[in-house]
Amino acid sequence: MTSENHTTVKVDTSMVMSPTGSATQGSPVSPSTSKPMPELPDELVQAGWSKCWSKRENRPYWFNRFTNQSLWEMPVLGQHDVISDPLGLNAAPAEGTGDAGVGNGQRKRRLSEETAQGGPNSFKRSKVGIPVTPTTPIVPISPITPGAKPWNSTTGTEDKPGQHSMPAPAPYRPSLYRSCGRIYWDLDVQTNAVIRERPPANHLPPHPEMELQRAQLTTKLRQHYHELCYQREGIEPPRESFNRWLLERKVLDKGPDPLLPSECDPIISPSMFREVMNDIPIRLSRIKYKEEARKLLFKYAEAAKKMIDSRNATPDSRKVVKWNAEDTMNWLRRDHSASKEDYMERLEHLRKQCGPHVAAVAKDSVEGICTKIYHISAEYVRRIHQAHQTLLKDCNVSDPEAADVQDRLVYCYPIRLALPSPAQPRVELHFENDIACLRYKGEMVKVNRSYFTKLELLYRYSSIDDPRFEKFLSRVWCLIKRYLVMFGAGVNEGTGLQGALPVPVFEALNKQFGVTFECFASPLNSYFKQFCSAFPDTDGFFGSRGPFLNFSPASGSFEANPPFSEELMDAMVTHFEKLLEKSSEPLSFIIFVPEWRDPLTPALHRMETSAFRRHQMSVPAFEHEYRSGSQHICKKEEMYYKAVHGTVVIFLQNAAGFAKWEPTPERIQELLAAYQVSRRALGSPGPSSAPTTLSPQGRDIGEDRECLVVGVDHKWC
Repeated sequence: MTSENHTTVKVDTSMVMSPTGSATQGSPVSPSTSKPMPELPDELVQAGWSKCWSKRENRPYWFNRFTNQSLWEMPVLGQHDVISDPLGLNAAPAEGTGDAGVGNGQRKRRLSEETAQGGPNSFKRSKVGIPVTPTTPIVPISPITPGAKPWNSTTGTEDKPGQHSMPAPAPYRPSLYRSCGRIYWDLDVQTNAVIRERPPANHLPPHPEMELQRAQLTTKLRQHYHELCYQREGIEPPRESFNRWLLERKVLDKGPDPLLPSECDPIISPSMFREVMNDIPIRLSRIKYKEEARKLLFKYAEAAKKMIDSRNATPDSRKVVKWNAEDTMNWLRRDHSASKEDYMERLEHLRKQCGPHVAAVAKDSVEGICTKIYHISAEYVRRIHQAHQTLLKDCNVSDPEAADVQDRLVYCYPIRLALPSPAQPRVELHFENDIACLRYKGEMVKVNRSYFTKLELLYRYSSIDDPRFEKFLSRVWCLIKRYLVMFGAGVNEGTGLQGALPVPVFEALNKQFGVTFECFASPLNSYFKQFCSAFPDTDGFFGSRGPFLNFSPASGSFEANPPFSEELMDAMVTHFEKLLEKSSEPLSFIIFVPEWRDPLTPALHRMETSAFRRHQMSVPAFEHEYRSGSQHICKKEEMYYKAVHGTVVIFLQNAAGFAKWEPTPERIQELLAAYQVSRRALGSPGPSSAPTTLSPQGRDIGEDRECLVVGVDHKWC
């Protein structure tokens, strides 16, 4: 599209502009012509056409926002897209036309517009696969009202319009977007998840200025954690422990901030306390060679002796630790023929003898670290909330009236915010090869072009307050910035929080078990367009139904691949059982969790003994794969990684759900077949090469805390 201003002739439609809604484009005005302009047929409007006014030529023209095609004369239904299909091979001939030329004799505004890409900050829809042509049956997919689609529990279908006075959402037809390459989502799948209609959420609407402040304070909080661990215990913070602290705290938190905790009981985090204690007196890594085992044993004995001497320990504890440490050092000096297994056996014995005494003297200090971090977080939340309220007040955003919510069952819809969004600042967009770069005040976030297109599609499905895409770029910036801050700045840090199942598994779940909904996902890694995610304020505009622990479906088939946090998984099982007990409609949850049995996790034990367990199967280690949490920015060869431990798949269903989606042997076989490792993944041990850390219970932290591969957790709730 050229850089000239253009305005829409049609009075009751918005000015056609790039979705950024930049301030350089003028406001809608009527053309200076004495002839009344004919209205566009609905079919053309739905296909992306709008009538605009050229100030340079002082005449109207027609512009397609999907293809960026401009014509001087009104397009005719049935013509082919001369840009993507110049020979008309994919188009049916229009009735009453004998000219197969350029669009029935229609003329482009400029020949150069075939390849014009716009300025570096302009927004252009990325073409994926089959482009939308004027004949493509497109209808508005952002509902014109926040009303939900009614659901009839008797028939399991939507109610007819005459049965309720509330207007139904705009008609929806599956989009025809496809990809020439491989895609990792299917946004055409319609939901079967049914919920009770709920009022809009009271979260404060996102704003780049507030997101920037939250990012800065969260980075400072990470630095405080690093300094406390080093100053008080002489250790580096356990890898990913801060991210898992966020996970565990948000299960309990009742504070106003979507990311940082501020109202938790208890204040001391069991997750952070456990992980810091695991690394005292030193971090134990899985070793491969005999010399590494020898050095590790010597370092542990030396660190335990030094720690017990420098802390306020009881005489008995001091005696036990010093005797065992000195005995180990003497053994190392005189025995040079020991094998790797001998060293590891001696290390395990030393840990059992000294570990309880070392933990006792470190307990108060580690609790102090947890308490300090929590109180700093609460102070940061207070600052952010106060600044956010001031910003909304300056933008004249006031509390809305209470929403009128009917007590009825409806198909699930994206979470809505009660407060309207304030005016958004300018966010710049440009593309570097296949990467979309969005910049605000010098802070740049990046996302793959195909995932940027996915976000645009999700936004069109879900956003109801921004039909002209004026707030789209700022909301994308806030979304990506939020997940970057949650991940952390380390290499591969936190990317596993967004790990996902392979595409063939999702396809099998949908085909065999009617799954249409993900319980733990994000707009960046979701397969379906309906999902629950961590952040309702930023993610709701892109299809999120909010955090799953606050989501209460009455019917539907769901996939749950939670973050591998023991506290979160335990809360998840509690929520599942409450929902299954409460509902008499078909309800099914297919859960994917790591096979941790030494020791057995409470969540896995509860699911295996649940009255709602209908089937259970295990996928062996190294025989299946996962999709990277950084899939929206990583290279293609890094998209998948193999699982280094088994995955348990458990079916929790009520009676009606079991009758409708029974896990028969045939269906289970189809699911297992979809779970096979591709050849590409066999050479991908995972997105991190950091050493695995051993927990006191004998379970690898790489498996216990960091999932599948070292340094990788799983999805955020």
